[in-house]
Amino acid sequence: MAPRIVVAGSANMDLVGIAERLPLPGETVLGDDFVMMPGGKGANQAIAAARAGGHAVFLGAIGSDSFGVTLNARLNAAGVDTAHIRTAYGVSGVAVIMVDRAAENSILVAPGANSTFNDLTADEERVIAGGDVLLCQLEIPIETVAAACKAARAGGTRTILNAAPARELPADLLADVDLLVVNEVEARTIAGQSIAGSESPDMAALLALVPRVVLTLGGAGSRYAERDGRDETVPAFPVEATDTTAAGDAFTAALAVAWGEGRDLMEAVRWANAAGAACVRKLGASNALPTRDEIDELYQS
Repeated sequence: MAPRIVVAGSANMDLVGIAERLPLPGETVLGDDFVMMPGGKGANQAIAAARAGGHAVFLGAIGSDSFGVTLNARLNAAGVDTAHIRTAYGVSGVAVIMVDRAAENSILVAPGANSTFNDLTADEERVIAGGDVLLCQLEIPIETVAAACKAARAGGTRTILNAAPARELPADLLADVDLLVVNEVEARTIAGQSIAGSESPDMAALLALVPRVVLTLGGAGSRYAERDGRDETVPAFPVEATDTTAAGDAFTAALAVAWGEGRDLMEAVRWANAAGAACVRKLGASNALPTRDEIDELYQS
């Protein structure tokens, strides 16, 4: 039976411009192309979890505008359960993304309807308690993330927090997190280090807050550490990158599905690495998220 992955997070319309290089502050750069597609870390991870073989349930808010209609349709088309999605009067969330020819990107997010998802109903708490894994990010109000993690703890549901975008987090929220997924900037922020520094994230400081940490390292793979002393680096799968925009979402969702299936977490991290690598071979966010067959093919290679 497919694991039930409950994703509480954001849904945005992504406006993506592609150019030879990213513009400097105050500079205009002539672009190569432009595409518009559904995204948002929450919606991306819900779609990625469904494509990776999970039964994905999305909790979040969309606007009453045309973007909201498109976002809901894309989630449904991907097989995500949208029965509990909220519609708020006004605009949906929007992300403006610039991508250069080396596949690097810069992203500006206007939360729109996502900012109205600022509490949980009793029904949403029951959905979370009925899941195998709760997956959260930080593009919705932090109070909602904390409430979702608390509902998961009360219901015996394992919790993964993808702490992006980077911000300091309250200790009571982290106390309800079973697995923290962060990149180096996010890890240094939570550990209280300078985000401009070049030193490695303080894993001991992170493990004092949560029992398990996955540190994503881009093209270098990822690192998994536990409080009991386990600390291993998992190499990346070498692929030709086109766009890294949703690679982290593909990774985190695949990790949730694999853990929900009962796999050892080291194997789950390796499989998630394959998902992230499969994602960067395509342009865009939700449309680039890989299927289970695509992940397995790369993983087995």
